[in-house]
This record gives sequence, structure tokens and C-alpha cells, in this order.
Amino acid sequence: MHLHDDEDAAVNRIALGMCTFTLAVALGAVLLLPFSIISNEVLLSFPHNYYIQWLNGSLIHGLWNLVFLFSNMSLVFLMPFAYFFTESEGFAGSKKGIMARVYETSVVLLLLTLLVLGMVWVASAIVGNNAASRQSLYDLWEYYLPYLYSCISLFGVLLLLLCTPFGLSTMFTVTGKLLVKPRLLEDLDEQLSCTRFEEAAVSRRIASGKTSCWLNLNVGLLREQLLAIQSKRWKLERRHRASPWQRNLGYPLAMLGLLALTGISVLIVCFHVLELLLDDAAMPRGIQDAPLGQVSFSIFGTFGAALQVVLIFYLMLSSVVGFYSSPLFTRLLPERQDTPLTKIIGNCVSLLVLSSALPVFSRTLGITRFDLLGDFGRFNWLGNFYIVFLYNMGFAALTTLCLVKKVTWAVQEELLRAFGLHKLPLPVPRSRPLGERC
Repeated sequence: MHLHDDEDAAVNRIALGMCTFTLAVALGAVLLLPFSIISNEVLLSFPHNYYIQWLNGSLIHGLWNLVFLFSNMSLVFLMPFAYFFTESEGFAGSKKGIMARVYETSVVLLLLTLLVLGMVWVASAIVGNNAASRQSLYDLWEYYLPYLYSCISLFGVLLLLLCTPFGLSTMFTVTGKLLVKPRLLEDLDEQLSCTRFEEAAVSRRIASGKTSCWLNLNVGLLREQLLAIQSKRWKLERRHRASPWQRNLGYPLAMLGLLALTGISVLIVCFHVLELLLDDAAMPRGIQDAPLGQVSFSIFGTFGAALQVVLIFYLMLSSVVGFYSSPLFTRLLPERQDTPLTKIIGNCVSLLVLSSALPVFSRTLGITRFDLLGDFGRFNWLGNFYIVFLYNMGFAALTTLCLVKKVTWAVQEELLRAFGLHKLPLPVPRSRPLGERC
């Protein structure tokens, strides 16, 4: 039994190491485009500085290729291996141990790889039914892996399209929970006093519970009620302790900042839609050489480049918030000190898919003019005008719809709360007697 526990611990450490590497690759994918934009602006500002000669196009191009390679390796090999490795026990009849698990995981992963490559082969043969396409099917490195990663990237970009607009609207709710809201036509001292009296009354009822057959049920319900009242009291005390500057200035500035960033993102996307209709150069494309230090990638110079970096980070944060707030992926949300290893692997895969699609996502929406380097620009669907155009239109429409709905409901809720109308009982319709006809 002790040896079995040590074996499970070793397997978990190996799987956690793979998850750590995958998260590092995801972080590198997030920082890839901002680092490239900042490097270009630094070279523009200091073109002949001796201490930044190491910062050149060859370095940036190598970083893009490394991130692409490690993303492929993590998605195709490391994460599936970590999942099957934690679930394996060794073949029946074989000697138990870590190597037995490695053999079983390798066989299962090999069969899965053959299955996926076969599906990609069939899909490629159906889509490209010509001699050149059939000849390229036999090239694993130059065709299979880029095509497979192109499909994964397309899935990631579509996932960003669904999660980012929802996350942009959810950011207002998340920020409102973290910051202290201003007092608007409400007496916070009176609410705090009433909550304390209510907490004391419930505590006395629990302490002096009457002996009856319903004692356990009543005490359980009262304890749940007490926890809810205590949570409400803690929130009110936090608002009461906040300084006037934090309460009356921090919250409005944060909301205005979120609204400004979201509005700028939508305006950039709308302007990019017009560019797509008028100029073919607005289409995302890939290049093999990075001409850094020649021209700024923003018409506003350094300020525009800094704004692009802020928007890229803001959209990535919003996509993560929207991903974990959506009903489909709420179960993936990690819990402190209570997250199983399979869920950790699922979170690593999800974050890597979102982050590796971020450069393509930002360039497709026109957030930046920095062209995609290396194999990031070899995706087949990037040259399709209809896909890019509909993607931009869908993002602008979904973001506008979510933002208008969120702001409308938030203003309505705050007004009802400010005037105390949320405490009014809802009208209950009178039920019709059973014998009465319509």
C-alpha cells in the first residue's frame, strides 16, 4: 500500500511538471505579441544604442517559432500524456510500477495519434481533392502538424469570439465585487446596525434552541441564515471602513476605465471592418522576416503602441473571465486546495488554447498591425475574406449587445437599490378558483 501511494505521488509530480511547463508556454504566448510591439518601439526610439543591439528581428522570429513549437508539443503530446498517465495502471498481468504506466500511456497515446492523423488525412483529402494536396498528405512535419494546429487555432479563435464579449460585460461585475461602491441615497450606518441586530437575534435563537423533534432541522436552517447575515455584515463593514476617496473616486474611475477600453476595442474593430472592405492590406497575413525598428505599427506612434499592448492584455483577461463565467465551463473553475489533477490538466489545456490563439485573434480584429511571424501566419483560414469579415462583424455585434444589456441592467439595479424599491414585495397574481372558467 505504501509503495502504491509513493507511485501515485511520483505520477502526480510528473503530471504537475508537465502542467507547469504548459502554463509557462501559455504565458509566453500571451506575452509574445506585446513583447514584439514594445521591441519595435524601443528600436525606433533608440536605433543606434549599443546596449540594445541584441534586440533584433532574428530574436523575435525565433521566439515566435519556439512558442509555436512548444504549443504544438504541449497540446499534441504533453497534456494527453499527462492525462493518460494519471489514469493508467499498467497492462493486466504486467509488473506494476511507473514504467508499466509509461508503457500503457505510450501505447494509448500512439493509438490516439494514429486516429487523429487519420481523421486529419481524410478531412484534408476531402477538402483539397487534387494532386498537390494528395502529395502533401504524406509530409508529416510540413503539412500534418501545421494543418492540425490550424484547426486547433481556429477553435481557439472561435472560443475567444464567444468568451471575450461575455467577459467584457462580466468584467464590470467582477470589478464591482472587488471595489467599494459609493453611497448613493442610502444610509449605510442604519443598514449595518440592522444587520448586527439581526445577526445577534439569530445567534441567540441558535444558542437557546427549544427541544423538539424539529430541533436539528431548525438549527441547520438557522446556521445557514447566520452565515448569510455574517457575509452581508462583512461587506457592509468593508464599505463602511473605506475612505471617501476610495469609495467615491476609485469605483467610478475603474468603471470609466473599463468602459473606455471596451469602447475603444469596439471602435477599432468597426474601423477595421471598413478597412477590410476598402483595402486588401488590412487582411491578416504571415511574414517570415520581422522588419523591426523601421516603422511604428500604430498611426499614433508610441502612445498607440502602448494602447495596443493594454488592449491585448485587457482582451486576454476578459476572455479568461468570460470563459470561467460561461455556463459551459463553470465546472472547470479551480477550487483552492480541492482541485483534482484531471481538472488541472483541463484548465492548462483551456488556457493554452486561448493564449496561443491570442496573436491571431488580435491581428484578425485589427487591434494591432504587427503581422504574424513564422508558422502563426500559415493558417489556411487567414486568407479567407469572408471568414475574417464575418468574424469582425460578429465580435463587434456581440460585444455591443452584451455591453448595452449589462449597462442597462446595472443602471436599473443601482437606481432601484438607491431608492429602496428593491425591498418592495413583488405583486402576486390572484389564483383563479378551480371551478371558474376562463
